[in-house]
Amino acid sequence: MKKVLGLLFSLALIAGIVFAVLPRTFVRQMAVRSGFEKNPYYQEGDTQWDNGGVEEYYFNNLPSKYNEIYRELYSRLSAGEDSAEVYAEVSVDDFWTAYYAVLADHPELFWIGSGAEVQSNAVSGKVMSYRIESTVPENERAMTRGRLEEAADECIARTDSTWSDYGRIKSVYEYLVDTVVYNANAPDNQCMQSALINRQSVCAGYAKAFQYICHRMGYFCTYVTGSIRSGGDHAWNIVRIDGNYYHVDVTWGDPVFAGAWEDGTGITVMNYNYLCCTDDEILTTHAPDGTVALPACTDSSYNYYRINGMYYENWDYNTIYNALMESVHRGDASIVMKFGTQEAYETAKFELFTKRMYYDADQYLMTAYGVSTWNNKYATDDDFRVITIQWL
Repeated sequence: MKKVLGLLFSLALIAGIVFAVLPRTFVRQMAVRSGFEKNPYYQEGDTQWDNGGVEEYYFNNLPSKYNEIYRELYSRLSAGEDSAEVYAEVSVDDFWTAYYAVLADHPELFWIGSGAEVQSNAVSGKVMSYRIESTVPENERAMTRGRLEEAADECIARTDSTWSDYGRIKSVYEYLVDTVVYNANAPDNQCMQSALINRQSVCAGYAKAFQYICHRMGYFCTYVTGSIRSGGDHAWNIVRIDGNYYHVDVTWGDPVFAGAWEDGTGITVMNYNYLCCTDDEILTTHAPDGTVALPACTDSSYNYYRINGMYYENWDYNTIYNALMESVHRGDASIVMKFGTQEAYETAKFELFTKRMYYDADQYLMTAYGVSTWNNKYATDDDFRVITIQWL
């Protein structure tokens, strides 16, 4: 995920005007002011405004000094004002904080790219005006919005109103994994149309598409930015179900992104580790950037493995042996097991792969298929304590 930061890259003094160049962002210090005194987009204490019907997590959790510029930017950007003079008196840094907060709360602003230009007063340092980088021409936005709504509704139509909230959110996760290919070179990959229309994206496109569909279904979903342990910026989501919060990373659920498993066998199965996971699970690999304080994600009620009978709090030889044999008797293509403790997980790896505990299951398969040898593929995920054995 690319994120434009308000850090000066180089400075040059030209005829008394300071021109500062930032990565994909430009700031010009001007010696004039617009003269605006009253902001028509925001009145202090006013709690009634059109926010698109979504719960704005960043607006609600940033300090109140950002309220005015956030409200102004959202009102103007959602109205299609790609450039304008700014009423709110804010510093360049505060402008960027509010700007990214608006984009984090509102994925439906799909035409806004990853760069922008602001002009600020050379004396006061206050922002005078902005100009965004647009990825969709103004005359094409209505058509693009219609295509995005159609794609989102196609996903929602795969669910039923009688399903649980978890079941519907899980379906959105699966839809995006099934229909989007991870491609670091995909066009407009910081916007949701890369995922919902072009079907090729990176983490920002996956996360904004997921957020947009969840909003359309009436669910709380916020956008999280940060980095990953192996290096590089990243984006994912947090959802709320029954009053509890859970991390969701659709990008890491996509086997195309994940590539081969740790043992190099390349089992291409959907990864449910990153559907409704806790802080303890995701923070082993993900680090939020701290733009806002995130809600605690501590509940494991909607852990995919718990819900689907694949969770084992402790190691028990007979329980795991029976699970292996029942899996091959049913004709499953694979078996997945998540363990609740590190000790149970390490014991499982030793018993399964050093002592070859699964040999009886292989013997059953050889007899059933009339062959004399059988090869297995397996994967281990040490961060989530998950073991996958592929039978077929």
